[in-house]
Amino acid sequence: MSSQLDSKPDQAPDESEHVLYLYETRRKIYARRFKGFFRKLKKRSSIPMLLAYFLTPWIQIDGRQAVLFDLPARKFHIFWITFWPQDFMLLGWMLIICALALFAITILVGRVWCGFVCPQTVWTMMFMGVEHFFEGGRNKRIRLDMAPWTFEKVWRKTGKHAGWVLIALVSAYTFVGYFNPIRELSSDMLSFSAHPAALFWIGVIAVMTYMNAGHLREQVCKYMCPYARFQSVMFDSDTMVVSYDESRGEPRGARRRGGEQEAGKGDCVDCGLCVQVCPVGIDIREGLQYECISCGLCIDACDAIMDKVGSAPKLISFTTENKLHDKQARLFRPRLLGYGAGLMVMMSLFFYALATRTPVELDVVRDRALLYRETSRGLIENIYTLRISNMDNRNHEFLITADGDYQFRFIGQEEISVLAGEVVTHVVRLELDPGFLRTGNTDVNFVITAGDDETIRDTETSRFIGPFLR
Repeated sequence: MSSQLDSKPDQAPDESEHVLYLYETRRKIYARRFKGFFRKLKKRSSIPMLLAYFLTPWIQIDGRQAVLFDLPARKFHIFWITFWPQDFMLLGWMLIICALALFAITILVGRVWCGFVCPQTVWTMMFMGVEHFFEGGRNKRIRLDMAPWTFEKVWRKTGKHAGWVLIALVSAYTFVGYFNPIRELSSDMLSFSAHPAALFWIGVIAVMTYMNAGHLREQVCKYMCPYARFQSVMFDSDTMVVSYDESRGEPRGARRRGGEQEAGKGDCVDCGLCVQVCPVGIDIREGLQYECISCGLCIDACDAIMDKVGSAPKLISFTTENKLHDKQARLFRPRLLGYGAGLMVMMSLFFYALATRTPVELDVVRDRALLYRETSRGLIENIYTLRISNMDNRNHEFLITADGDYQFRFIGQEEISVLAGEVVTHVVRLELDPGFLRTGNTDVNFVITAGDDETIRDTETSRFIGPFLR
């Protein structure tokens, strides 16, 4: 029996059927550069980020690097504040705040994070700028790739890749400088005495940067980034996204500049420029797609063409589905209000915890090898090890006191000096007449207070153990 296709060889294929190749070879995207509002916005939003990234490690505050994640010492210096492992809760809250902020922004204005400030987008823009400098515009790059290998092709390709490698190395070097003091790292590099671990991570991050921004590019956004997959869950009919006005643009048809629009034709002249400028290579006229990063470059291209042919702009625009269909738009909706309320609560808790955070921590460990010891004078003695962590950026002289239900006799140094960022272990003893002890054990509170600032203090409760007297 012959198949349906064999029996009707002249029948046109059904346009609703699509073939999906699971292992399709990547089609290289030759993005076209086009001037416009959104390209300027991308530059103006990325330049401050790049300057902050590359310059921040070189800033010094009180003789130390302003931002330094000192993993061996387990200290995170962020400008005037030093975070310790004990502040891990604050890090968790900060991550929750960032997530809620991203969700709120997404439901309000779509994937603007991806299009303007995502590191993958910003570094890809830099790499594309180097590519444009050495190989020229879109058509020149296509012709260069199709041309045979000549001296001109070799030096242009070599220059491009050399520029990519340089950016990747500087980016990786700066990144490692956030974990290893960058001034020391620079001296070690110049004297060829850098630690192998630092060299290893510079190499790994440079290779990843070179691959992601130079070769993978849109593949990272389409297949590797999880945000592209779940962002549609946060969208609603009032989320601002890059949209093509199909009712106005269809059916498409070419026309001459300044010419009359043909009857029955839409405003779209089917120039394909919106596809050529797209960094992920999609056609926005096919509707919203998860690959779209909301960069707005297709809006710049379409507005320029509409201006040339004498049509109104915003055939492609940042708008909402409701506005596109002439429906009432809502700014405040339950999901946005929920994200906003959660964000405000978490930010309030975070800043309250940060404001009330004391830069000192006291840990008390009672000697477990011996429950108690009877002295030659017949007193009961307990031994304690105090661990004092000065998490401040200043040196402090701490006063140690102990109190409870009984009048303990404190034996040991009552004042101890702890340098900034230092952890000191101090052993003290408490004595008590067993005749006063009504039970076998009782609570004892150890308090440390900074002599120059009484607000810097911490309290830790331990146990005093003695014989049980009936």
